[in-house]
Amino acid sequence: MNGAVIRRLAREPLLHFFVLGAALFALYAWLHRGQLNTPGEIFVSRDQVASLQAQFERIWQRPANPAELQHLVDNWVREEIFYREGLAMGLDRDDPVVRRRVGQKIQFIIESVEPAAPGSAELQAWLDAHPADYAIEPRYSLRQVYFDPQRHGSNLQRDLASARRALARGAIDAGDATLLPPEMRDAAQSDVAGTFGKEFATALKDLPLGSWQGPLPSSFGLHLVHLDARSEGRAPPLEQVRAAVERDVLRAHAAQADEAMYDRLRANYRVRIEPPAAPAG
Repeated sequence: MNGAVIRRLAREPLLHFFVLGAALFALYAWLHRGQLNTPGEIFVSRDQVASLQAQFERIWQRPANPAELQHLVDNWVREEIFYREGLAMGLDRDDPVVRRRVGQKIQFIIESVEPAAPGSAELQAWLDAHPADYAIEPRYSLRQVYFDPQRHGSNLQRDLASARRALARGAIDAGDATLLPPEMRDAAQSDVAGTFGKEFATALKDLPLGSWQGPLPSSFGLHLVHLDARSEGRAPPLEQVRAAVERDVLRAHAAQADEAMYDRLRANYRVRIEPPAAPAG
């Protein structure tokens, strides 16, 4: 095997995963080597005692005294005896809680192996493939005056035109009372949509700057709008969103490694599914 192949394998995340996984299982077997072949003996290791002491300190914010520590150890031995007897009686079988808990522990062991950090080329490729996930939203600075169509009835269009002229002259008392904000400054499009509705936020894209326009419909009624500033949405450079992209790439790597490990374990089993019973009659 030449050097280039070796270097390529050394950078392969799945290889790191399998090597670290094997090391974890080997380490577990080595640490518990004195227990594996002695089913009639319960061995309480120093690490187990230290773990019980640490759990006590987290709860009570102080170390356990000798009597308390002995009580913790006795309880652990009691649980271990009951656990082994339960296994011997087959009480773990067909118990969905036990089955799920053991499966979660295996899942935790698999997920505890961190994938290798991705390089800039991989991050850029991910960003290029998922542009919508990282796009920078348009932002708006606007003022608005609200009108309730039901309140104005057939005079709505006349009142809107009158208010638009008054606002152009600098009036500040046009429109109907509302709890909606009279202005938003440098607000993301999603924030505008969350306040006034998607239709209103979408209409701002083509609205002229610097004058009273409208009416624009919203979830509440109609609005005259003065758009003071607008910054267009854009695709960001990698360095601006690197942390978010790296987080998502690592999450994808972890999911791939999870599936790879499952497939490897699944290959050791032959699964037979019994068909449902035929309906009576």
